[in-house]
Amino acid sequence: MKSNDPKAFIIFLMVVLIGFLVAWAGSQGGSLVAGIPVFALLVGLIFLIQWLAFIPAFLKQTEKFYDLTGSLTYISMAALALLLSQDIDARSFLLAALVMIWAGRLGTFLFRRIQKAGRDDRFDEIKPSWIRFLNAWTIQALWVTFTASAALIGISTSVRKDLDLFALAGFLVWVTGFSLEVIADLQKSRFNADPANRGKFIQAGLWSRSRHPNYFGEIVLWIGVMIISLPVLQGWQWVALISPVFVTLLITRVSGVPLLEKKSDQKWGGQADYEAYKKRTPVLILRLKG
Repeated sequence: MKSNDPKAFIIFLMVVLIGFLVAWAGSQGGSLVAGIPVFALLVGLIFLIQWLAFIPAFLKQTEKFYDLTGSLTYISMAALALLLSQDIDARSFLLAALVMIWAGRLGTFLFRRIQKAGRDDRFDEIKPSWIRFLNAWTIQALWVTFTASAALIGISTSVRKDLDLFALAGFLVWVTGFSLEVIADLQKSRFNADPANRGKFIQAGLWSRSRHPNYFGEIVLWIGVMIISLPVLQGWQWVALISPVFVTLLITRVSGVPLLEKKSDQKWGGQADYEAYKKRTPVLILRLKG
């Protein structure tokens, strides 16, 4: 069991420090409960939940409830933000509802997928090392904090404004992104479930217009949440802008598109039909023209 990994310890400390700074910034001008800023309390709980879930996951050497834990954290924190914040309004309920709907749908989808697959090969190398596996859970805590920051700050802020054009525009953007993500996931699931498609890659439906339409939808829906929150942000709470920026960077530069593109190239690279598909199909943003 390898644990003497200085780099991993440094990563752990850096992630926790970043989470602390986001919690501090997002709490300025926000609601308090027993003298504690609501947003800071939520961030602390986000990290605590991941660390508690890590314990049985490491003991059993399993990643099967990693994604499910993340999704349940989104849902519970959105609900808790409503319960603890002062003078909650329609905007607060809208933000919480959108986060819960997204997390519930995606969490269920990912949990079913890993139950069917039996494992997630991203964790194969890191599970034996407790600090590296712990870092995966700690980074998930930061991921939840970053992506949900716009919604959680918007709910817990002391500024309240009636629903307006920002709320309407943000809602429509969210619906667009959510629909793209759901449809893309459904199309790929049906494609993979067909024995006739074994060993093939999907290039129909939304996947004919983007090589990663589900990820594009993910980015768009968080932009929608950000738009809804904009009118009630103040001072350091503008750190919430990191939400869609982080999602975009994570998907396009770290764990989303790069990993899947590499895996696809290893599997189908050199095949004429695959190379033609890559040439005519954008990596992320949907091609509107046929």
